[in-house]
Amino acid sequence: MLEVNHFTYGWLTPALAYLMSVTGSLLALRCMVRARGSSRPDGWIVTAAIALGGTGIWVMHFIAMLGFSVRNATIRYNIPITLVSAAIAMGVVWVGLSIVLRRRGGGYALLTGGTVTGLGVGAMHYAGMYAMKTDVAVHYDPWIVLLSLIIAVVAATAALWFALHVRGLAATVGAALIMGLAVCGMHYTGMFAMQAQMTGHLHAPGGAQAHQLLTPLIVGVSMVTLLLLLQVGITDVDEPDLTRIRGQHASRYWPSRTQTLDGPPDDFDRRRW
Repeated sequence: MLEVNHFTYGWLTPALAYLMSVTGSLLALRCMVRARGSSRPDGWIVTAAIALGGTGIWVMHFIAMLGFSVRNATIRYNIPITLVSAAIAMGVVWVGLSIVLRRRGGGYALLTGGTVTGLGVGAMHYAGMYAMKTDVAVHYDPWIVLLSLIIAVVAATAALWFALHVRGLAATVGAALIMGLAVCGMHYTGMFAMQAQMTGHLHAPGGAQAHQLLTPLIVGVSMVTLLLLLQVGITDVDEPDLTRIRGQHASRYWPSRTQTLDGPPDDFDRRRW
């Protein structure tokens, strides 16, 4: 067996992977707070799926993979399969969030959504591993693979429960920290299922090197997530209902004197001043 190293750069890649997983989870939870209070939540669900599936899971996975190496082996990545794995991650999270939100978080919906999402996350993980091409023979311990899938289902179910019930910044941050641990735990459990050994029948793999492919993708998705987090995080979730105000052209927080309420003008003036 060849030596497999998951921490080539020490704790740098695990720490960065956990940070991005927490960031994606935090944004997703904030978006789901908006979705729960919206009459048209589809946009918020899509944003949450991109944040959690794209950054919280997919980016976390490939940041961790930057620290992965096998002694005396060449590693390359298949670009189309890598992109497909990203689509899988975001797609299954969208399905899970849609199920639990539209069914109002019933026990059956939570179990169904968690199972679908967890198995989908596992599929994304092993699709990402399949995208990794190398000139050594790779095998997986089936029992550890099964354990990683169980962890993924449990973590996904917990994440969906958080998405339905967490409110408030402190609770959201705490839930995101827990979700980050769960996602990282699933990833490294799956990675420890892998074993590599030298063989004389494989040729040098084709594809892109890790830093050529993964770095721009990771930076791009991460920057979009951080910008969304700033936009969603600094705005008030419970914004005042201004639909009863007619002729609103100025800022919702700084109404102009020309704005009127349903009552007569003098009644409006007394209430305003």
